[in-house]
Amino acid sequence: MKKFKLALVLFFGLFTSLGLKAQTKDYYAGKWDFIIYKTPYGDVKRTFVLERKEGKLIGVVQDSTGQVLTKITNVTEKEKTVSIDFTSQGYDVTLTIDPVDNDHSKGNLAGFEAKGVRRKEGR
Repeated sequence: MKKFKLALVLFFGLFTSLGLKAQTKDYYAGKWDFIIYKTPYGDVKRTFVLERKEGKLIGVVQDSTGQVLTKITNVTEKEKTVSIDFTSQGYDVTLTIDPVDNDHSKGNLAGFEAKGVRRKEGR
């Protein structure tokens, strides 16, 4: 019976520690490839490169070739939702995104649907 209790404690301890690690991961940090659908310019592909410095998300917006188009001017974090402010075509715009799963997100930019995929290292 002692072995069973020990195994049970270890089992729950393992899952508790894995759960805590998953919750502390910085979900939005990294490179995200987004498609903003049905804009006046067609479906627009952009890469958002986000990193956390001094507790705040910062970054840049790149085109499909990796050329930096603009800096992100502000990132607002609310629970799971993140709003990314930047300038595009001379306009200040905001991309609001929510997580779908570990590597996918969905969002909205000025009323246009957006979908994002986390870029894996080496891509």
